[in-house]
Amino acid sequence: MSTKNLPNTFDYLLPESLEGLHRESVEWLQTVAFWQDETRFFASLLEGAQTANSQGVDTSEMLRDLERLHQMLFEYLVEEIREHENVLSRIEKGAKGIPDAKYRDTHRTLKEKMMRFTLDFRAFKSLVFSHARDLKTFRA
Repeated sequence: MSTKNLPNTFDYLLPESLEGLHRESVEWLQTVAFWQDETRFFASLLEGAQTANSQGVDTSEMLRDLERLHQMLFEYLVEEIREHENVLSRIEKGAKGIPDAKYRDTHRTLKEKMMRFTLDFRAFKSLVFSHARDLKTFRA
């Protein structure tokens, strides 16, 4: 009996409605807004640790990473999601020349970016928390 490579199981799913894709885009914007709040907290935590640190551990690299994350994520990603939402609005208004498949491909690409950014952000949070624990150990 020969075996055959089957296509990805996602190929068998019915495409999600445009309303469902819109909801997901709105959730992404809310997630990014939450990340913004967390990032401000981390910046405050790291700045406080830098001034309170008597061991001379340099947090400037973490602060630079925080700024890089801010620039990359909050400006670029939010703009891309909003543009994606504008395209959806034009589709819903019946604009011609906007293929549904292209919109869905863009949505899939954005979803992959959100997944990568989520992993990157989690790694950064882990780094910040680890650093904060280390500082607490130094002061104890």
